[in-house]
Amino acid sequence: MGESYPRRDQARGLWKINDITKNIKDEGTYPQAYSNKGFFGGGNTGSNVDTIDQIIIQSAGNATDFGDLAQGKNGMASTGTPTRAFWLGGYTGGGSPNMTSQIDTINFATAGNCSDFGDMSDQRYMMGTAGNDTRICAAGGYASPSFKNVIDFITPTTLGDATDFGDLTGSRSDVGGTSNATRGVFFSGAPGTSNVIDFIEFSTTGNAVDFGDLPTALKSPTGSSTSTKGFISGGGSGSYPADTPVNTISEITFGTLGNATDFGDLTTARIVAAAVCDNTKSVVAGGSTSSSQDSRNTSNVIDSFTMSTRGNATDFGDLTVARNTLGGACGGHGGIEKSQPRAPELYSPTNKVVPRGGGVGNVGLFIGNHSGPTAGGIEYINIPTTGNTIDFGNIGNNKGRAGAASSNTRSLIGGGEGSPSYQAAINYNTFATKGNSASFGDLTDARSQMTGLSNDTRGIFAGGYDGSSFINIIEYNTIATIGNSTDFGDLSATRGSIGTFSSTTRGCFAGGRSPSQTDTIEYITIASTSNVTDFGNLTQVMSTNAGGGSATRGLSAGGLNPGDSAGINVTSYVTIASTGDATDFGDLTVARYIVGGGASNSLRLVFAGGKSPGDDTVMDYFTIATTGNAIDYGDLSTTKSGVGNGSCSNGHGGLS
Repeated sequence: MGESYPRRDQARGLWKINDITKNIKDEGTYPQAYSNKGFFGGGNTGSNVDTIDQIIIQSAGNATDFGDLAQGKNGMASTGTPTRAFWLGGYTGGGSPNMTSQIDTINFATAGNCSDFGDMSDQRYMMGTAGNDTRICAAGGYASPSFKNVIDFITPTTLGDATDFGDLTGSRSDVGGTSNATRGVFFSGAPGTSNVIDFIEFSTTGNAVDFGDLPTALKSPTGSSTSTKGFISGGGSGSYPADTPVNTISEITFGTLGNATDFGDLTTARIVAAAVCDNTKSVVAGGSTSSSQDSRNTSNVIDSFTMSTRGNATDFGDLTVARNTLGGACGGHGGIEKSQPRAPELYSPTNKVVPRGGGVGNVGLFIGNHSGPTAGGIEYINIPTTGNTIDFGNIGNNKGRAGAASSNTRSLIGGGEGSPSYQAAINYNTFATKGNSASFGDLTDARSQMTGLSNDTRGIFAGGYDGSSFINIIEYNTIATIGNSTDFGDLSATRGSIGTFSSTTRGCFAGGRSPSQTDTIEYITIASTSNVTDFGNLTQVMSTNAGGGSATRGLSAGGLNPGDSAGINVTSYVTIASTGDATDFGDLTVARYIVGGGASNSLRLVFAGGKSPGDDTVMDYFTIATTGNAIDYGDLSTTKSGVGNGSCSNGHGGLS
């Protein structure tokens, strides 16, 4: 994979400074000057030290002196942005109070001592830290006489005190932390030891949510990360003063939920060490080779491992001073998008950022299956091409006949029927990163045969069948913010198995059943909350039809015929900005019902699967701006139905 930016020392001809600037500001692909530096500050040698050491992450060797913290302390929360390092709180010893709330910061570009940034919400130490370019969070810790569950955050570009973010799932100290650009993850803790892993979403505030478990219960491990994976190194088992240091390295994948898995081993077992990283290498320094607070067995060892390949760490060099409970900070960890070459994204042969939204996003997802062994599968296509689907990941719960909504970055899949039978769960995926779904929140009611639509801000879920009756509920979520659905309004009648399409302002519901079929088309204004308004009628009554389109046209395709005896190939369309009855568009390549649809950009709409009468693998597409019959696109990986409302894209009509 070639670089998607010019090297500064090789920019010639067409590659001018403005090209480099564009890569930095717009595409995030040019590595900044400080992404290769790591800093280790403070710690305990028997007494607290204020030393800050510096290393070059890609160049093995001993650490060198950089400057000093504002005071000697240990047990701080610590991390960095592309330009600054931060050490939050800590244990100062030597009288009362023996803890501090002060936040110290340095500028990577200038060697020297720390300056004051602000204060945390209280005086505490032994916290976990996670951060990205815009937020840095410190979680848990100990503030005499109790363990804490509080999560504070600071905005690193603005001097000031920390603000409340939310709470961990439990009160604990000796917490480890790591992050990518969207998620912060906190793991382990004391009293005793813990195997819990929590996570937060930086884009919102609120309490942490369960992520999974460590392979073994630990206290005081240290964390590092790439943009896609987090690593948990070292730590101790047992309870103080009988801590038993470990040398294990475990890994998690940020885009999914689940337990950590084994990665390799450090060169020596130790607890209360510190880690720094760029996007390829993790460097772990210091710590204690006996109990967490035993200064007689402090370590000056620095070792490193390559995060892309499972294996053991190797020797890197030594710290200037052997110490434990120190804090590490760096300018190139996985939470910093601008300071690392981006990972290759879908359909990105030059490693550049994939265009997204407003008709230019080309990733289509087909999520779930009403029946069969791959009910939890997610498949994707590159909409402008033709060909068979490719595996994307899995849903948290196997289900079909769910509703889907999407922004240009994130897809939501809500409700559905599978295991358990009727579900309220909403899961989400990030288009740019293949992987399994993560938990988003819950609908107001567990149901299947529901439908979804969206603009770039809101996801709308409507109608459905809850096992005893059809319902008329419409509810919404803010796609960028994890949480449960909120009431929006009502359909004109109870029904499910509805086709949908949307522009940036309107969402339309077409056809459906309750249990008899209808040809009704209704609409809402997505940015408001209200009941539906009449739009017009389809060319015939139908249900289990699929919908999708551009910002201008909405199409309804396939479905069950008025007698419920067979699938149909009828496709009709409306102009979303107006009202009126649908007009004939053309025919599908195969007559079918419970069809998958909604995978579109501004030019092309792809329908997939369905029953004809058995489950089918067929995919076909229409050119939205014209009329005419569908053209063969390719095949799903397996026969599927019930993916109709579980289909979406990052370039549909609601994003233009």
